[in-house]
Order: sequence, then C-alpha cells, then structure tokens
Amino acid sequence: MAAIAPFHIAFPVDDLDAARHFYGTILGCPEGRSAADWIDFNLYGHQIVAHRASAPRAAAAHNPVDGHDVPVPHFGVVLPPADWRALAERLAAADIQFVIEPHTRFPGQPGEQSTMFFLDPAGNALEFKAFADLEQLFAQ
Repeated sequence: MAAIAPFHIAFPVDDLDAARHFYGTILGCPEGRSAADWIDFNLYGHQIVAHRASAPRAAAAHNPVDGHDVPVPHFGVVLPPADWRALAERLAAADIQFVIEPHTRFPGQPGEQSTMFFLDPAGNALEFKAFADLEQLFAQ
C-alpha cells in the first residue's frame, strides 16, 4: 500500500475543556496549536480540530451495517490490531460507553474487520477499525 497522506477534519464541540480531556487524555492525542475557540489534536498522525460551536446539532442518522445501527456521520482511524485492542481496553477502563461494542464485522468475508463506535463528550461519533489483513480495507 502507498504511504497515506494525513487527513484534516474539523468538528464541532460545545466544551473545549471536555474535548481536551477526551481527545488528549483518554484517546492520547497530543495537542497542537489552540486558540480561544479551537484545539488541534494529532490523531495517529492526522490533524483533527475541535471547534467550539454553539449552534444546535442535527439529529444523528443511522444506517444498518452487519446487524448494527451505525451512526452517521462518524470519523476515526484504521489501527493495527494490537493498537485497536489496546484502545478498546483503554476506553473500557475509562468507562466510555460504546455505541457499538468492540467486535468483528463480516467474519470470514471480504473486508473482515474489528470495529467499535463511541461518542465524544459533544456527541460526535467515532469509529476505530483494525484489519488482520490491511489489504482487505477496500475488499468487495
């Protein structure tokens, strides 16, 4: 697989202190630049930016995937399996409630993956995945 360029995503939060604790302490994302209304975080080499926003959030949508209601929108990172397991354990130890518990999706099929969904304190949905065979990332 070719080297992957870092992505950038900006997302709304209602409490920067809660975002700083969640992304910095619980997820372990190093903090970058910040200002009164935003904070940059390094999410496994990707730039994510929590922006304070007071506008009401749209109701979350869900789509069925492999027997689960997947929250839309969501973002996250594909991790090596050992890092994914360590993150799942760290989230459980921090009493983070999973929207979809860590499990294997599409077992024995193309695209088999480990996945978990959870919310940040502002209600943004995150999904973290792992593939035993990363070549299955875009399998059909």
